[in-house]
Amino acid sequence: MSDSPEFRKDLIAIIPSLRAFAASLAGSSDRADDLVQETLVKAWDKQHTFQPGTNLKAWLFTILRNEFYTQMRKKGREVQDVDGIHAMQLAGHPEQQGHLDLQDFRRALDLLPDDQREALVLIGASGFSYEEAAEICKCAVGTIKSRVSRARTRLSETLGIEGDGEFGPDSISSQIIGVAPAA
Repeated sequence: MSDSPEFRKDLIAIIPSLRAFAASLAGSSDRADDLVQETLVKAWDKQHTFQPGTNLKAWLFTILRNEFYTQMRKKGREVQDVDGIHAMQLAGHPEQQGHLDLQDFRRALDLLPDDQREALVLIGASGFSYEEAAEICKCAVGTIKSRVSRARTRLSETLGIEGDGEFGPDSISSQIIGVAPAA
């Protein structure tokens, strides 16, 4: 499959998903873009090892995940901003409630253990099945299901979400945009 136009087309189509996954792992868009670029370079270089007919997206996510952990091992001595205190000082305050909610969600997501965050992003944001996520993470399907369940529970606790009625626009916004508020 050397320099195959089909491989190139499929690779390009998956880039947005790779960026989203990389952003969830790396925590910054610059690091995420670097991670995606390194993944694409490695995939292009090793495209002869890809088995046509198998899941290209899962193959690329595995390369990205492995590259992320390789980089983390190399940067083990760096001081990290785990709590986001330094980053919060650099960022401007959002102007709309949705931005605040997203910021809260990102912080809560960052508080999850790496394995739970990774499983939740693969299943919830990247659209992989539990089986595909298990293959990417090299673990059992039940382990992925457990990680996702614990991640969802922890996010709900961290964000103080008690029910479905807390999602979506508030009652004032609902009146403005003409939708019924969540009950």
